[in-house]
Amino acid sequence: QVQLVESGGGLVQPGGSLRLSCAVSGNINRFIVMDWFRQAPGQERELVARINRGGGTNYADSVKGRFTISRDNARDTVYLQMNSLKPEDTAVYYCHAAATQSDPTFSSWGQGTQVTVSS
Repeated sequence: QVQLVESGGGLVQPGGSLRLSCAVSGNINRFIVMDWFRQAPGQERELVARINRGGGTNYADSVKGRFTISRDNARDTVYLQMNSLKPEDTAVYYCHAAATQSDPTFSSWGQGTQVTVSS
């Protein structure tokens, strides 16, 4: 079974920074894409950032220029660097692995980590 374990969440002031980590069991490169999602209370879960095996990335408009997704293949870890944080970034952030060559429907989620941006 694939396990995704997020860490790095916490309380930060507006304008501050956090780096989230997602440790993946096994070889991270077996997944075509790795994602970060977030969900605020009463809101739908939304895609924040995506990185594919070729290094291509996509970001939600609300975080472009502030967030950066990256991978460290040697450590089987994906990161989300969050800068210039705003109160509206407050949410539970989830790591997500999707799609292998043999199973395009594969999907696995981490447990989530809370990010709170407040003065």
